[in-house]
Amino acid sequence: MSVPWARVCGADLHGPRLWFAVAVVLLAFTNSATAQTALRRPTTIDALRQYPGYFHLQNVVLHGELAQSGRRAVLRAGGREIAVLLNDQQAASGLVEVRGQLLDVGRLEPDDPRLTGFEGAREPDRWPRPGEELVVSASGVSGAQLATSASVRALALQPWRFDGQQVTVVGQFRGRNLFGDVPSAPGRSRYDFVLRSVDAAVWVTGLRPRGRGFDLNVDARVDTDRWLQVTGTVSQARGLVTIEATAIAAAAAPDLPPPDEEPPAPPVAVEPAEVIFSAPTEGEIDVPLTASVRVQFSRGLDPATLTDRIRVSYLGGPQEPSIEFEHTYDVGTRAIAIMFTRPLDRFRTIRVELLEGIRTFDGAPVRPWMLTFSLAG
Repeated sequence: MSVPWARVCGADLHGPRLWFAVAVVLLAFTNSATAQTALRRPTTIDALRQYPGYFHLQNVVLHGELAQSGRRAVLRAGGREIAVLLNDQQAASGLVEVRGQLLDVGRLEPDDPRLTGFEGAREPDRWPRPGEELVVSASGVSGAQLATSASVRALALQPWRFDGQQVTVVGQFRGRNLFGDVPSAPGRSRYDFVLRSVDAAVWVTGLRPRGRGFDLNVDARVDTDRWLQVTGTVSQARGLVTIEATAIAAAAAPDLPPPDEEPPAPPVAVEPAEVIFSAPTEGEIDVPLTASVRVQFSRGLDPATLTDRIRVSYLGGPQEPSIEFEHTYDVGTRAIAIMFTRPLDRFRTIRVELLEGIRTFDGAPVRPWMLTFSLAG
C-alpha cells in the first residue's frame, strides 16, 4: 500500500509545501549516502593514536617521513610515529603521503591475513590489547609537498604547519559532526560544528554559525548544504584540529574535484562486536529515577542500524505502559546514551534490550544484549 508523501511528513501538504518536504527528505538521503561512501580520511598520527576504535579498518591518508625502526618501517610526523606495513609499495625519502588501512592489532586475531608480514613490537607471549599497537597497511606511497596555504585538507593533514596561526578556509557546514566526519568533539561550546571539504574535516569553535543571510542549526541535517568561509586561529588537542573562529561568512560552493575512493579491500571475516561496559550495571538496584543508560561497545557502530533496535520496558504486569526515550551515539567513545523523556515509576525494574540487526561501521554484527536494573524510590 502506498503512503502519500504528505502523510509521511506528518501533515496534509499541498503544492509548494509538499515539494519542500520532498526536498528535505531527498537531501537527508543524499547526505546519508555520501557519508557512507568508502573514502579515505585525511588525518594525523596523533588522531589515530587517540581514537583507534574509530579509525580501525578505515581507509586513511597521512603525511610524514618514512624511517626504519629496527625491522619495521614507521611514519613520523608532528612528534609522533606509527608502524607502516609497506606491502609492495616502495619507500621514499622526504615528506610522503601514505594511503592505506588502519589496523588496530589488538582488535584482530593473531592469524588475521591482514597482518601477514607485519613485524610487531608486541611481547612474544602476549597479544596486544585494543589500542596498544597500531599499523597502517599501505596501498600507496607517493611524494608530498609541505602545505604553504591553508585549506581544510591542509589543516587535516599537516596541522603542525598552521598551529597558532590565523587562517581563512572555505568548507561545507556539517553540523555537530552529524555524519561522523571526525572521531570526537572539542566540547568548547554548544555551537561547535564541523567544516568539511572534499574528504577532510576540522572543527570550528568560538562563534555561532550565523551571519548575514544565514543562521544554521548544528543539529539539523537540512542545513548541511551550506558553505561557509571561516577565519580563525588553528590549534591541536587530543588528536583534533580546531579553528577558533573570529569571523564566519556565507560562501559559494567551490569547484572541487571529486574525492578519491580507495579500491575495496578483499573481504575478510570479522568477529561480531559486543557490549563491554554499561552504566547502570546488570542487576544494579537503587538507580536514581533521573539516571540515563550508557552502553559502550568493543567496536564502532553504524549509527543508522540503531533505529528501532533499542527496546526499553518495565518488568511486570501484562499491560505495562511504554517507556519513552531518546538515544545518541558518540563515535569517539563507541557508546550510546539512552535518556528517558518522561519520569520513570519508582521501585520498578527496567529492562533494556539491544536487538538483532545492529552492525558495526564495517558491517559486522553486534551480539544482542540485555540489561536489567531496579529504580530507587
